[in-house]
Amino acid sequence: MITSSNLSLTLLLFLFFFVSRCHSILDPLDFLALQSIRKSMSDLPGSTFFSAWDFTSDPCNFPGVYCLGNKVTALNLGDPRAGSPGLSGRLDPALGDLSALTELSLVPGRVTGPLPETLTRLTDLRFLAASKNFLTGRIPDGIASLRQLRTVDLSYNQLSGRIPPSIGRIPSLSNLILCHNRFTGPVPDLSSTSLVRLDVKHNDLSGWLSPLPPSLQYLSLSSNRLTGWVDRVLTRLGRLSYLDLSMNRFTGLIPGTLFSFPMSSLQLQRNLFVGPVHPVDQVSIRTVDLSYNRLSGQISPMFASVENLYLNNNRFTGQVPGSFVDRLLSAGIQILYLQHNFLTGIAINPTAEIPLSSSLCLQYNCMVPPVQTPCPVKAGKIKTRPAAQCGEFRG
Repeated sequence: MITSSNLSLTLLLFLFFFVSRCHSILDPLDFLALQSIRKSMSDLPGSTFFSAWDFTSDPCNFPGVYCLGNKVTALNLGDPRAGSPGLSGRLDPALGDLSALTELSLVPGRVTGPLPETLTRLTDLRFLAASKNFLTGRIPDGIASLRQLRTVDLSYNQLSGRIPPSIGRIPSLSNLILCHNRFTGPVPDLSSTSLVRLDVKHNDLSGWLSPLPPSLQYLSLSSNRLTGWVDRVLTRLGRLSYLDLSMNRFTGLIPGTLFSFPMSSLQLQRNLFVGPVHPVDQVSIRTVDLSYNRLSGQISPMFASVENLYLNNNRFTGQVPGSFVDRLLSAGIQILYLQHNFLTGIAINPTAEIPLSSSLCLQYNCMVPPVQTPCPVKAGKIKTRPAAQCGEFRG
């Protein structure tokens, strides 16, 4: 005879057996690690990411959790859909217990605190991304022990201290994205021949630039305090498709071979580059910005093929090449900013009609602009330099 107490016990045993079966799918350490991670983080208002994390079911079916066998191999925290609210809380040290993890990502949100030192135990990790949160502190020095790392994206946080020198020796590293943080010190020596993207713009980095691997295709060092000559560093980077060194304190000459690289954009503005600029061939880069430097000499006609050309606020002299005028009037040049130099003339008919799609600014040179065109507000209202500044260039 089955009594109610026996039936209850049978149901309890069945439930225990069922839950145990579910839990046995996952390694116990991984199961406990996921529980700790869940306790340390919460959904921001409007997010429902954690609503399906019910630990009476199989964690390998949780959103963002991917398993192979009985181990968690990928953990994507938060809803990755654009515009979805992210998570709050902190990254729990228990992340380091997910020993088979190859991918760890955190969607943009309000997660605070440091990167756990325990991350350096994830020796199979290939992908680490936690951009657009409020992470603080340093990158763990032991990150170089993660020899399989290919992508590190910790951009748009509040991380500080030096970028670990050892990070540049990770052999498989191909993407290092640390922009918009508070890092100080030098750009570390980077010897990885796999590195194709380096983005450390908008930090507080300083010092001279060490040699960079020729495998680089994307390089952004903008808005730091980096100094010194870079011509020898740049000439080795023949695969670059994008280069931004703007708003630093680099000096010296700009190598002419740089303009032959297969780039779509070249940003060298607001530095201390000096001397003449001589591209070795017709420049095929769409946007070239050399403004706010100390460049001098005559403007090379090789720049006439550039669509958006910023040469303003330098020390260029002489006539504007006639090929510039031809390209401008045919709408081949979209932006031609030559203001605040020492240019003495441009062969353009005062009645010429500049296409509406093109912008030309000639203000504050050693000539009266033959055509009146709208200029940026920063160019000021004075049309021509004082004669006392132009005597040696008119001669």
